[in-house]
Amino acid sequence: MQLYCESISNYKRLPTREVKVGDLALGNNHPIRVQTMTTTDTMDTAATVAQTIRCIEAGAEMVRITAPSKKEAENLLVIKNELRKQGFTTPLVADIHFTPNAAEIAARLIEKVRVNPGNYIDKKKFEQIEYTDHEYAAEIDRIRQRFTPLVKICKEYGTAMRIGTNHGSLSDRIMSRYGDTPMGMVESAMEFLRIARDQSYHNIVLSMKASNPLVMVQAYRLLIQSMVTEFGESYPLHLGVTEAGDGEDGRIKSAIGIGSLLEDGIGDTIRVSLTEDPEFEIPVCNDLVKRYQPYHSLPQIPVIESVPYSPFSYQRRVTGTVQNIGSTKVPVVIASIDHSKEIHPQQFQSFGYTYDEQLDKWKIADAAADYVYIGSTPVCFEIPGTLRLLADQQLWSSVKDNSGYVPYWEATDFLATDQHHPQLNFVHLSVEGSLNHEQNMAILQQLTTYKNITLVLSSPLINGVHALRTMIAFIQQEKTDLPIILKIESKSQTPDEHLIHFATEAGALLLEGMGDGIWLTFSVAAQMENLQAKGRTYLPVKDIYQFTNNTAFSILQATRTRISKTEYISCPSCGRTLFDLQETTAKIRSVTNHLKGVKIAIMGCIVNGPGEMADADFGYVGSGPGKITLYKGKEVVKRNVDSNIAVEELIELLKENEAWIDPA
Repeated sequence: MQLYCESISNYKRLPTREVKVGDLALGNNHPIRVQTMTTTDTMDTAATVAQTIRCIEAGAEMVRITAPSKKEAENLLVIKNELRKQGFTTPLVADIHFTPNAAEIAARLIEKVRVNPGNYIDKKKFEQIEYTDHEYAAEIDRIRQRFTPLVKICKEYGTAMRIGTNHGSLSDRIMSRYGDTPMGMVESAMEFLRIARDQSYHNIVLSMKASNPLVMVQAYRLLIQSMVTEFGESYPLHLGVTEAGDGEDGRIKSAIGIGSLLEDGIGDTIRVSLTEDPEFEIPVCNDLVKRYQPYHSLPQIPVIESVPYSPFSYQRRVTGTVQNIGSTKVPVVIASIDHSKEIHPQQFQSFGYTYDEQLDKWKIADAAADYVYIGSTPVCFEIPGTLRLLADQQLWSSVKDNSGYVPYWEATDFLATDQHHPQLNFVHLSVEGSLNHEQNMAILQQLTTYKNITLVLSSPLINGVHALRTMIAFIQQEKTDLPIILKIESKSQTPDEHLIHFATEAGALLLEGMGDGIWLTFSVAAQMENLQAKGRTYLPVKDIYQFTNNTAFSILQATRTRISKTEYISCPSCGRTLFDLQETTAKIRSVTNHLKGVKIAIMGCIVNGPGEMADADFGYVGSGPGKITLYKGKEVVKRNVDSNIAVEELIELLKENEAWIDPA
């Protein structure tokens, strides 16, 4: 199988062409560049310049500005000149959607243009049209005639171009032949790339964006495979999860998609699309990129010769079932209570269990952990019936009534005795690459004879994704069907860094079908001591526990492996946005966040609306100043609703389609 990267076992940057964006070089092993996009009206020169400067000062190495028509494209020169006058030389990128004329103007004025093959020339009316091969070829010729002038202008002026495919805005023509698939995304870009190459124009970056990280990752991998197979080389890649949303969910979804690819050395520039002011995207970009700066000297991971799974399509690893873990069961979540001398019922609130003393009952949230690790501290009260306590094997074996406990073993300790839990034992293996690979494989051979264990795999290595993925691949190759818990430990310093680490490491493995549960952990005491020494504060302990539990469920939600809450597909706002996107998103969240499993898209304008919400159940899309259009799937249900009542109308739409339940 032709791989999409140098190795799934050891990190190495994917070789790509060098591209110049003004004086900025990317690709060809240059540093991974970070960028963002303005949210101001492009015709408001002062506001756009001011916001661009804030982005640059935050660390943006490129800034994209929307140019939906000729007048905005022409104003890019005014913006550029004002920035240069103030001493800022950061390259600008014109964001083009439907208007080739605007692209041709912008390409003469600034350093880079971005075109979307799905709507630059092709149409998007959600029509299913059957094309004969002759008709399909004729459409390609039409695209060639309309796209070639832009290519020639870019070549003449030294302007870079991004061919940016979006999952939700594939043209009717591509959809009719390839469907709503990663392969359709790839072919959409390849058609434009072939035309550019025919003109000997190579100053090109490509992107494959989707709001679903799984679709995004598969599309980038397929694109690399297609380029290398057809051209013998890869062009630089711009990474991003489109319409990721805001807050922790937006950061987690972005880290899973972008981080999974960066782990494999894929990606030359990134943008994190958040429904927040654009300068706040840059620190998240930096947290992602800096993970790969120390990758010049890494522990070696044994190389697996044959990959026992397809990296281009999702299939969960086949396992047996051990109680509620493995096979077709949703991945479980393990939470931790660390460094507690005594455990109280109130502590379990952080994990989704609230004790009502008056009623003597537990209330259980949708995002309630399945297991709580208590280490060596016993619990002296009755726990909810749906919860199991994970205890060090010494505690488990010493407690007289241990019916609510499940033992946690180091693998060598488990094999040294036959006094095991008859139904379920968690057995831990630390994966340290070549240092202990042979030892682990020998232990694994002994563990495969047991049908009452779940493996817990962790890695202390900086390249933990490679270590764990390779180990699980070896396990698959050995036809061992033990369920696996991914125990991810973060050694980061801040909540944002923890979030990026957890999402990248756990998310990358879950997207490949690896993992029957996740356990996110870090040393609370060490973190607090470290930060206090630097004069910085940290979250209270109860908030740390809640943070890791919520993050675990958010990672599972973003990888579509376990749904526990409402999902929002929200665009990052730009100069086309027709309402206050941040305020509206917050308002919609506040009244719908109890609708488990419902996907709601909140889109600033009609450009991103119908296409980018292809994965949503319901859509709220700006259609004009003060006007909203509501969608069910891709179907318009209510047009031009006054924005003052649009949220209430959305709730009515949810009720009409039996997607609404009253809040508890």
